[in-house]
Amino acid sequence: MSVRRLALILGDQLSFDLASLQALDPQQDAVLLAEVAAETDHVPHHPQKIALIFSSMRHFAEALRGCGWRVHYVKLDDPHNSGSLPAELQRWTTKLQASEVHLTECGDWRVEDQLRRCGLPLIWHADSRFICGRDEFARWAEGRKQLRMEFFYREMRRKTGLLINGDGTPVGGAWNFDAENRKALPKQIKAPMAARFPADAITQEVLELVAARFSHHYGSLAAFDYPVTHAEAEALWQHFLGFALPAFGDYQDAMAIGEPFLFHARISAALNIGLLDVRRLCADVEAAYWRGQVPLNAAEGFIRQLIGWREYVRGIYWLHMPEYAMRNAFGNTRALPEFYWTGKTRMKCMSQAIGQTLEHAYAHHIQRLMVTGNFALLAGIAPSQVCDWYLAVYMDAFDWVELPNTLGMVMHADGGYLGSKPYCASGQYIKRMSNYCGDCAYKVSESVGEQACPFNALYWHFLMRHRPQLSGNHRLGMIYRGLDKMSEAKQQGLWDRGEQLLARLDAGEIL
Repeated sequence: MSVRRLALILGDQLSFDLASLQALDPQQDAVLLAEVAAETDHVPHHPQKIALIFSSMRHFAEALRGCGWRVHYVKLDDPHNSGSLPAELQRWTTKLQASEVHLTECGDWRVEDQLRRCGLPLIWHADSRFICGRDEFARWAEGRKQLRMEFFYREMRRKTGLLINGDGTPVGGAWNFDAENRKALPKQIKAPMAARFPADAITQEVLELVAARFSHHYGSLAAFDYPVTHAEAEALWQHFLGFALPAFGDYQDAMAIGEPFLFHARISAALNIGLLDVRRLCADVEAAYWRGQVPLNAAEGFIRQLIGWREYVRGIYWLHMPEYAMRNAFGNTRALPEFYWTGKTRMKCMSQAIGQTLEHAYAHHIQRLMVTGNFALLAGIAPSQVCDWYLAVYMDAFDWVELPNTLGMVMHADGGYLGSKPYCASGQYIKRMSNYCGDCAYKVSESVGEQACPFNALYWHFLMRHRPQLSGNHRLGMIYRGLDKMSEAKQQGLWDRGEQLLARLDAGEIL
């Protein structure tokens, strides 16, 4: 029963080319995967997220066995399951008499810290699934007061050669075509049908387990249809390439009632747990551009999200954790409203974004940033509570990617280290980018009064109460000049309406 070396593979490390797996010999060594209660309950994860990870882990274990690996798998309901990753690793290292334990860098500082302190002879491997390693990012960041994604992205483009001309210049003459990625969805354009993956016997068993154990968590299991194998993830990817990528560039920021996915790939969860490879995805998109199948704004916009933003937030996370998680530049203390967990609100945009989140464990980046995130920013919600919510409810949310996105970009709680300005907006932005406002109980054209869109007064209230911190921001100068041109009576009306709305939140009322 003894083995020479043991590799612990986590639920977001389901890649055949994982560094710790590559270091072992299937003839002499063994692999451990464990479903543990500590990782399901540290925030109340959406039941679909738990189901995705457990089913994908079980399928991956079967695939490894098919490749000749000796796999030890601990299910959540195993009576011997100790409930935590360090304890399971200790138990199996002793049981198998392993002389070495191999791990790949974790995606969560909390988990990696626990494992590093477990008292075992651990051998760590860099996570080669990412293009930019932790040390490489630290070298790039050294000496910079602010870390702007745009400059990091250009370095990653040069490193990978993606969409780069032979002379080193960017294809199309610009590095970034973000200005061409902001069109609202015209009424006559319909999104492609979503690719769906029915549950097999393994997934069905997991769904029954999750339904029994996590019925108290917010979110429904009914619509679970995500890929749980490498082959299914590949099918989802090919569906996006063929049917959605050509329009992704134009409409990636658009929102529409009853359209949770639009032209988005929905691959982020599969990518983040290891079912897809970032280099392959980017190469496929670049090849589609060169074949003339997709426009440049779609190809560049997609590649920017993966080798720019995704790599950038991971670098920031590991550069500054654990201190980064404690930042709260605005000193926000307000509790997260209950309607974030239920979707029961009269604000149509919020009910749509939260409602589809509860149904699918999914919302795209603008729904997260400019609807649910924007409201939390304007309302002064405590950043830690907002971060916990995002980590809990979204299928693709792992700490390394969720925390910088939420704390830094959504909440501006790092004081502008990650983003050059707060991503705050009134209801007019939501009106421009969606059809939510036409069917809302509130009037987006009004800012004061009971029927006025809450986003409007809260937007100006946010700018007024944080003026000492934000008035010097060059990107907000025009907005503050517009505020100063308002009459005193108008400013007071906006302030009073904002105060009323915040008081109602504090009283637990549904807006």
